[in-house]
Amino acid sequence: MTRADSERVIAAAREWLGTPYHDQASLRGVGCDCLGLARGVWREVVGPEPFRIPPYSRDWGETGPREVLAKSARTMMIEVSPAEAGPGALVLFRMMPRAIAKHVGILTGPDSFLHAYERLGVIEEPLTQAWGRRIAFAFLFPQR
Repeated sequence: MTRADSERVIAAAREWLGTPYHDQASLRGVGCDCLGLARGVWREVVGPEPFRIPPYSRDWGETGPREVLAKSARTMMIEVSPAEAGPGALVLFRMMPRAIAKHVGILTGPDSFLHAYERLGVIEEPLTQAWGRRIAFAFLFPQR
């Protein structure tokens, strides 16, 4: 599997800036959550979504033996170690210790990322040490 051009991924993601937060939505300019942002970028960079996304919990503290997001991403994306992830990579964040990865962002530079955040919508912000240490998984978008 060949990776998509990172500049194309970043440009597509930045088109979503300012989109209001809306749980389980994925409509640029209308509303999305963090996964909806990733789904929208996928549609713009790769093509139609390969499967329907079932309803999911918003609980960042959810624990369990299965990393549902990571498992799904592995079926259609190129997994890399978080240390290898660069601009254009999709990163999954573990928001609480021992919780499963439940937040998604797209790296836009060595020290910045874009994500959808409740009450703020889609924003681009610094990848601070606090955010960086929460990255649990990283994936590259495949080429169309």
